Amino acid sequence: MNLEFIYKHFARTLFMMASVAIALAFLEWIGDFVGFSLTGGMYTAGRLVELAAALLVFVVAVLLRQIRDELRTGQGS
Repeated sequence: MNLEFIYKHFARTLFMMASVAIALAFLEWIGDFVGFSLTGGMYTAGRLVELAAALLVFVVAVLLRQIRDELRTGQGS
């Protein structure tokens, strides 16, 4: 199995998880005004945004690694 294949799907999966966390954070934030909690009070909207930001750091790291590897192979040709 190709390592680039794993990196690509790892980054996509984390990006989708971060997108869901951000969407849930906004819904939780709106729910606070109504008096309803989607997460049952376990997570606040701010904590969900922090989780999404932490996941996006890993996505950026994987993308930068892919760019670096592509530049290394492109310089030899």
